[in-house]
Amino acid sequence: MFRTISTLCLTMLCGVVSMAQTQQLTLEKCRELALQNNKQILIGAEKVRAAGYQKKEAFAAYLPAIDFNGGYFYNQKNLSLFDSDQMLPTKTFDLATQSYQFNLVKNPYTGEPIKGPDGQYVPETVALIPKEAMEFDIHNVFFGAVTLTQPIFMGGKIVAMNKLTGFAEDLARAMHSNEAQNVVYAVDGAYWQVVSLEAKEKLALSYVALLDSLDRDVKAMVAQGVATRSDLLSVDVKLNQAQIDLTKVQNGVALSKMALAQICGLPISDEYTLADDLSAVDTKAEIADNYNMEEVYSRRQDLQALELGAKITGQQKNVARASMMPNVALMGTYSFSTPNMYDGFKNRVGGAFSVGVVVSVPILHWGGNYNKYRAARSQETIMQLKLQDAREMVDLQVKQAAFKAQEALKTYDMTLTNLSKADENLRTASLGFHEGVLVADDVMKAQTAWLQAESEKIDASIDVHLCDVYLSKVLGTLQQ
Repeated sequence: MFRTISTLCLTMLCGVVSMAQTQQLTLEKCRELALQNNKQILIGAEKVRAAGYQKKEAFAAYLPAIDFNGGYFYNQKNLSLFDSDQMLPTKTFDLATQSYQFNLVKNPYTGEPIKGPDGQYVPETVALIPKEAMEFDIHNVFFGAVTLTQPIFMGGKIVAMNKLTGFAEDLARAMHSNEAQNVVYAVDGAYWQVVSLEAKEKLALSYVALLDSLDRDVKAMVAQGVATRSDLLSVDVKLNQAQIDLTKVQNGVALSKMALAQICGLPISDEYTLADDLSAVDTKAEIADNYNMEEVYSRRQDLQALELGAKITGQQKNVARASMMPNVALMGTYSFSTPNMYDGFKNRVGGAFSVGVVVSVPILHWGGNYNKYRAARSQETIMQLKLQDAREMVDLQVKQAAFKAQEALKTYDMTLTNLSKADENLRTASLGFHEGVLVADDVMKAQTAWLQAESEKIDASIDVHLCDVYLSKVLGTLQQ
């Protein structure tokens, strides 16, 4: 007795744990999970952040740049201004001429200055400058410079780059939003595919139940001698085929739920149920005939991306044109070194400021810069043509999507009519069979027709919703 109670408790506990592990997913939850876990969405978000950083980088070009450069050199030899000792002639003040005169060796008889063998006058006295006195220690040289650069005119390149990076950031956002719409559209398709297959699974179970009931009736009639063995075999074959179809549908449900889990970023082994069923599909929607295409263009993220791409190529053209313009920048530098040459080449740190303007004017590049500009201008024209072509394709997409949505609604209305007739046909056949007017084959034909009508209604219901989702996508109104 105790073992039985323990077994029951354990079974109930396992059931509670299983129910706790099975989560229910709504369409909004599936969209949220997919947007959170989709790798392309995450990549797009990183691209938006990177574009923002590039925009800040371009803005920094307006501001002055401060750089530091420094270094160290070891020199093998010292610096010497003379190759030997130097003897310099001296002068004394002559009162007679009121000027300084060189002290020269004179002939004691004539009083004239004496020239040496080299033809130069011989000084009487000299000032000795030893070679070592003019040697400087440069074995260890440290140097550095702090430089400030302020662009004044760069040919419009900085302005163009700031506009370009701004458009690039908007482009990254548009592409990210467009990818999010694609993910939402994929989630909707996978979600309603599961709903459709679950509805067909219920339909297959109902069909198996009908055939099973018919099989029992035919067996009873065979026992009474009012039906043949052949009638029973026909029903058994149909029942076996229905069970096979049921297995296929159940496998399809499992596979489609795995696909939905993969899109949502969930483990494919997780068990979950969907909050919606076939009754949640709105089949009463009305499809408009005309749309304001300018509003559609403004909502379509892919068109916005092309428009931004055209603006980017326009700024690239301006950047290329800037290479043909002069550049002007203000420079300020404080440089220092040890030893320094500012005060007797002393072996200590010394430095000085310097300020100036740097001008760079391109003169001749053999048409390289101009051809670069022309190539950028051609790219701008190409993007404008692509944008025009894309708008024409959007016009066609909207018309086709609206037509398909209207067609889906009409098809759904016809399936309702067919299902009503199939229900009545099945009811009449079942009544005739029980009254002995019809045979089992007639009932199975009516059941098959009912099954087909129900299946077509399910397909039409899902198709209405999917067409509506696709129309929302091409109109740019699909909620993310």
